[in-house]
Amino acid sequence: MDLRIQRSVVSNLRTRPKPVEVGPFVAGLDPDTASPFVNYATPQPGATITAADVAALVEAFEQADRKPRLEYVISAAPQLESLLLAAGFTVEARHEYLICTPETLVLSRVPSDFVLEEPGTDGERAGMISAQMEAFGEAPEATEPAVAGVRRAQERGGIALAARTTEGVWAGGGQASAPQDGLSEVGGIAVREAFRRLGLGGTITAGVARLLFERGAEIAWLEAGGEDSWRVYERVGFRPAGKRLYISL
Repeated sequence: MDLRIQRSVVSNLRTRPKPVEVGPFVAGLDPDTASPFVNYATPQPGATITAADVAALVEAFEQADRKPRLEYVISAAPQLESLLLAAGFTVEARHEYLICTPETLVLSRVPSDFVLEEPGTDGERAGMISAQMEAFGEAPEATEPAVAGVRRAQERGGIALAARTTEGVWAGGGQASAPQDGLSEVGGIAVREAFRRLGLGGTITAGVARLLFERGAEIAWLEAGGEDSWRVYERVGFRPAGKRLYISL
């Protein structure tokens, strides 16, 4: 499973607006945002990596005016971490990733007074993004590049699913990348504070996974940022499967 997940990450980064291949690395660079959580690199699984390769990757990030950062499945490049540490990188986090299949998925009831829908207009996309940003503690402003990014992802086969009240107030949302090799990463699951503890997080997660499976994906995967989200994801059928590393300069 580790190799499948890592290969899908590589393939997904190659669909970014400015993908860059540096030796054994693929970097997904976005000209519209400097966010390190959007601009990062990952190694091709099984590739031989040297200190010179790491130096070349750092230079590519610096030329693009982006912070050098990597995300990857640890077992796909077991010697890479020591090379990165020697180059001055610092570990941000080690997370277990979880996977879900059509057989393990547990659908969750949509709480009363709420609806789930795939945003079909830029106005709806902006509403979902604003709710997600507020939930993540950021200014609830949906920029044109962010809206265009969601639209492009949907056009490529990705999923966006928004939650709103029946009165039209945006409560949260979640997304998933277009499947690569039958796999898709689920992310951005977020619910505004005023609407938490109602089961919306699990409902959105299960809804995104259901849409992926209906459209041909074999496995949905994600990472939990804490014990609360871990429990939410396990309730809807996600199970631990491997470990990933986040590391930056």
